[in-house]
Amino acid sequence: MKLFSCPKCQNNHIIKSGIVKGKQRYLCKKCSYYFTVNKLGKKIDNYYVTKALQLYLEGLSYREIERIIGVSHVTVSNWVKEYKIKKPTNANYHPTYRIFNHLELVKYLKNKDQLAGAGMIITELGDKFMLIKWERFRD
Repeated sequence: MKLFSCPKCQNNHIIKSGIVKGKQRYLCKKCSYYFTVNKLGKKIDNYYVTKALQLYLEGLSYREIERIIGVSHVTVSNWVKEYKIKKPTNANYHPTYRIFNHLELVKYLKNKDQLAGAGMIITELGDKFMLIKWERFRD
């Protein structure tokens, strides 16, 4: 059973008919049209889409997210538009972030001086952890 049909006449009675530039070529038995099936493209795991949108909502820029996750800043921007994400506005605070492995995170959290005076969130990032901290802008 074929999962696709002829792009010209929509008939699903097709056969293989060689390879062109590394792609399988097909022949429609009804209208004699030759075609190749387009690849679906590179799909990014939904985990990274979710993480990118979370980081955006936490105040990180597209380029910061690009450096952290390894996905183009244009792709992140397109996700924000696609899912209609609105960043909350609060000009008094700005986020800073650090990436830790498990042991580094535990050591960091034991130092109470670093924790005072700022809000923070810790999120999983693959096999590492990201700590996002908001500090009030100083005048």
